[in-house]
Amino acid sequence: MTVVQTLRALVFIGQMYLMMLPIALIYLPWAVASRRGAVAGAQAYCAWVRWTAAWMVGIRTEVRGQPPEGEVLVAAKHQSFLDIILIFSAMPRPKFIMKRELVWAPILGQYALRMGCIPVDRGKRGEAMRKMVADVRAGRADPGQLIIYPQGTRIAPGVRAPYKMGTAALYEELGQPCVPVATNVGLFWPRRGIRRTPGLAVVEFLPPIPEGLPPREFMAKLEAVIEPRSNMLMAEAGFAPIREDEDGLDH
Repeated sequence: MTVVQTLRALVFIGQMYLMMLPIALIYLPWAVASRRGAVAGAQAYCAWVRWTAAWMVGIRTEVRGQPPEGEVLVAAKHQSFLDIILIFSAMPRPKFIMKRELVWAPILGQYALRMGCIPVDRGKRGEAMRKMVADVRAGRADPGQLIIYPQGTRIAPGVRAPYKMGTAALYEELGQPCVPVATNVGLFWPRRGIRRTPGLAVVEFLPPIPEGLPPREFMAKLEAVIEPRSNMLMAEAGFAPIREDEDGLDH
């Protein structure tokens, strides 16, 4: 990055985190009274980040495809914080499966719980998913669009990483369609660091995978639609994927 773009990125990142507090406080009374208020507050914050990213660091954003509105599982490619913002901003009742550590994050954690997000312990994902499914079936969990990252973490553009079977277990138990989501956002907003590169960051909702497929068939289909479409979105932005595994070994 140039010196000017680096300074722009630093200012953007600073104001992005500072604005969490006033927006959270503005929506706090409504958020306490209703899940709708918590979702509205979070979506207002997402709108702010998208707006400031466009004019402060040149990252324009676009949501393609048909975001779901009913009860579905959403399985998304995860490259950076920006894809969270875009996916969340596109749906009426979104909620995430998230790392339990995020519960303790100021503001973010409290809003996430109020919106019905599901904290999952690292190393205890099977137990946590069983509890989550039981809560959904018993009617204790709020309805909405449940978002999961099948690769389990943020993956840099061009890096290959396995899709984990926990997504298939959730798909099978919930008995809901699954909407795959592809993205190229990591080209412009990386998973780590301050680099912010101007361009068009996209998330795309793909056609739903119907419920009822065998787990391995479902996982194969999920990967077979997300990965090529993400590569196409990255190629559209001028990126040529490097074939390497998550361990960093080139092929």
